[in-house]
Amino acid sequence: MGKFLVGLILGLILVPACVYFYFSSGTAPVATAAPPMPFEKTFASMALHARMEKEMPKSVPIPADEAAYVAGAQIYKEHCAVCHGVSGQPQTVIAQGMFPKPPKLMEGTGVTDDPPAESYWKVAGGIRMTGMPAFDKTLSTTQMWQVSLLLANADKLPKAAQDVLAGAPLAVPAAAPASPTVKK
Repeated sequence: MGKFLVGLILGLILVPACVYFYFSSGTAPVATAAPPMPFEKTFASMALHARMEKEMPKSVPIPADEAAYVAGAQIYKEHCAVCHGVSGQPQTVIAQGMFPKPPKLMEGTGVTDDPPAESYWKVAGGIRMTGMPAFDKTLSTTQMWQVSLLLANADKLPKAAQDVLAGAPLAVPAAAPASPTVKK
């Protein structure tokens, strides 16, 4: 019994000390180009899905019609495409430098198998440690639902919404030339 208690006490002290040393020594990968930490994907995914199940809305308050898809396509083009891309266009340099890589929502299955309420939750609140910002302060509730409906139906959009998405290429500003240093 004594060895068990010594082992338990050492475990309770040693494990947190090792975790502390891992982070405080600069060993943990924190650059976007670095590989993920041990269990990072597992724990982040577990926490995301558990929280989402508790908080995502139970119903969609706007109709899934052509007007909603067209409006959602415009919102997507303006706010989402820079990271998540548009079918047939190359990935932007912004998306290439992100970790984790933003999913291509308009190609393949994307999020078309997710209910609109799940996409709405992600759009409204963002996702911590992914680069996905929260849009609840910058888009209206209706706009967030429109883009969520667009994503849930991306594999079967009406032509009008497809035309909006296929419009002009993404406007990604080129790097501005460095300005000369001004001496005071």
